[in-house]
Amino acid sequence: MAEKEEEFTDIDGNPIKLSCQNYSPFCREFTVSSAKLSLLRVMMFTSIVWLLAYAAFYVTQNTALLSGAIFVTLIGMLLHVHLVKVDHETLLLVDSLGVQLSSTYASGRESTSFIETSRIKDIVINEAVHMQTIIYYLCILLKDPVDPHGISTVVPLFPVGILSVHPGTTLKPITSQLIIYTKPLLY
Repeated sequence: MAEKEEEFTDIDGNPIKLSCQNYSPFCREFTVSSAKLSLLRVMMFTSIVWLLAYAAFYVTQNTALLSGAIFVTLIGMLLHVHLVKVDHETLLLVDSLGVQLSSTYASGRESTSFIETSRIKDIVINEAVHMQTIIYYLCILLKDPVDPHGISTVVPLFPVGILSVHPGTTLKPITSQLIIYTKPLLY
């Protein structure tokens, strides 16, 4: 079992780590880990919201504003930790079986999906426009059950790391042409 670990930056310049582990020639695991939740950022966000609530309380003398600010801050932090902040994403490739995608969130919640090898048409690098830059990301093309030459779905690999950088934005392909690997990842 050889393990390699390298450091990179995401599209916002935040540090991420890529860990590659070979269990056998037919089984590999890739893990992308992001930085842990910053206590300083949480404290700054909480302080700003509560200072604004105290300023509004000073003007209006309404205690419901203080209670609302505490409630909104706590619910916002819980939702962020449980739904948005990803600690690490894992891609497990097993040659004759398929691909398993896992995302582990800061709260400990884990989301896992599995794609059988028979459903995979190809693994490609897709390009997308994000803000004013072009980003490249891995995708799995799934076979269309009706049309043998068609593609039913495009599944991005490490999707939360790509799409949660700016919530609410969607990635739009530049062209319909995809860059295809000459050497398949599953072998």
